[in-house]
Amino acid sequence: MISGSGPRAYHQFSAVRGVGMRECVDVTARRSTFRSTGGLAGGTAGGPAGGPVQHRGPGEQRQESGMNLNSGRDVRDEQPAPGQVHADRTRRLSMAVREGINSAAARSWAGPLLVTLLGGWLRFLHLSTPRAVVFDETYYVPQAFGILRYGAEHSVSIFTNTLIPAGQTTNIFTYGGVFAAHPPFGKIQIAAGEWVFGLNPFGWRVAVALAGTASILLLARITRRMTGSDLLGCVAGLLLAFDGLEFVMSRTAMLDIFVMFWVLAGFGCLVIDRDQARARLAERSPGLPSQGPGPRLGIRWWRVAAGVCLGLAVASKWNGLYFLVLFAVLSVAWDVSARRAAGFRRPVYGALVTDGLVLLPSLWLTAFIAYLATWSGWFASTIGWDRNYAAAHGVHTPVISALYSLYEYHVQMLTYGVSLHSADSYASQPWTWLLLKQPVPFYYAAPQYGQQGCTQVTGCVQNVLAVGTPAIWWACLAALPALAVWGLLRRDWRAGAALCGVAAGWLPWFAFNSRTEFYYYAVSFVPFLCLALALCIGLILGPPTASTRRRAVGGVITVVYLLVVALNFAYLYPVLAGSPISDSAWLARMWFRAWE
Repeated sequence: MISGSGPRAYHQFSAVRGVGMRECVDVTARRSTFRSTGGLAGGTAGGPAGGPVQHRGPGEQRQESGMNLNSGRDVRDEQPAPGQVHADRTRRLSMAVREGINSAAARSWAGPLLVTLLGGWLRFLHLSTPRAVVFDETYYVPQAFGILRYGAEHSVSIFTNTLIPAGQTTNIFTYGGVFAAHPPFGKIQIAAGEWVFGLNPFGWRVAVALAGTASILLLARITRRMTGSDLLGCVAGLLLAFDGLEFVMSRTAMLDIFVMFWVLAGFGCLVIDRDQARARLAERSPGLPSQGPGPRLGIRWWRVAAGVCLGLAVASKWNGLYFLVLFAVLSVAWDVSARRAAGFRRPVYGALVTDGLVLLPSLWLTAFIAYLATWSGWFASTIGWDRNYAAAHGVHTPVISALYSLYEYHVQMLTYGVSLHSADSYASQPWTWLLLKQPVPFYYAAPQYGQQGCTQVTGCVQNVLAVGTPAIWWACLAALPALAVWGLLRRDWRAGAALCGVAAGWLPWFAFNSRTEFYYYAVSFVPFLCLALALCIGLILGPPTASTRRRAVGGVITVVYLLVVALNFAYLYPVLAGSPISDSAWLARMWFRAWE
């Protein structure tokens, strides 16, 4: 039997040629029917330990809450005795609460929300530490403030790193706009925090902390939808919550965390689109010849939403473009697979032509419009870099002049991006990233006793080291090839999706070996590493039909591994969060010379 997609229980995880969201009701029929669901909340509450949870029908729910099941009379028609109104209301409220707690939807959200609260607490705790401009915050914090004040990045004083922590906000700007190497949307999000909370460390970091925290919830819900397992959703979320690199990038006002968030959001939209497209395919297939390509599926709004999210990822930093390209290919591959599994003999034509006519507008055009919209402040400004380039070169046609100036700006951005060859001792090649060979120190200080929370008489070390949790990253050295082999053998779409996310964020950097590259670029594909590990843990746990011993052993392995991850993160926490510690404690956490 062909398995369903995300909302199915995880014991069907190994059946890989899924065409929809409901089991086939007639295995001899060429078409399948599906159970459609909306949003990331779709799916049963079944997990590795059991099958799907049974739900009451809507009529039964209404009857239980509004009718007297003993007498058959409407409770609302009864006249309550004096003094009983409050008791009845309390009883009904208690019943409603119990129903909500016992519902599959509530249980499916409870775990991810708890994991997200834990991750959010870690990220917001002492968010203002260090109380200084950290690493590349020196670029993005004043640029974001310039966008807030003038609509575009503005040139600032060379003393900005000293003036801003001291509370100066009025005398940091000099004259005119400044060249910015990246699009504006990431800085717009940073500027939102500065607008609400002011130009201070918390204000310029709150947006990245929110993005990093929300990504935990997104990943947990996406994983649950793909596997049908509440447990694996929480595992994926926990891994992301305890990853050191994602943690550091969630507490530093830089752009890469926004790329990660919007890429993950776009991926989630495409997973939902995959499910709903199969439901629509089943509804429109009956009566169509099997020799053809299949029906048109029309406008797919979740694919439109994916285009918006991926466009915003590109608008934060251009490496989001790699995800847009590969995810478009992945989405088409899912469509081809669905049409082939439904029995149509021209699935490629159906995916690329029959439905392909709306693929470009719904994904690529939407992404382009979202990207262009983020430049609205630059269009409206008078000081934006190259804003008047076209007019200075004799092009004064409205709209055309602005777009020509923007094009010239992009040429300069591209030239800068591909020709960055500055020598840097913390630069690294992409093949070393999984090894954690060269993390990047974002901040280093040596406060004395009584300064910045230092409690050591001999002085302290305060360090922010952008490094992933080794228990996660080194485990991926085995998990990624294992998942690739298993996915190929079983032709599992989930394995392919996770590996596609890793490939989109990692492999393109191999093409720029001569360019200066840094390990923290890898944060864009950290969620997909966690997804890959969660899928491998699902294989270790085994299906519900496995022997008790197999399930017990798998459970012990899973618990032990998660404890190792949590302890590893806790041990490294002081050098991830910039907590003042003794010199000996700091050296103990520098596992390799390159980390120092």
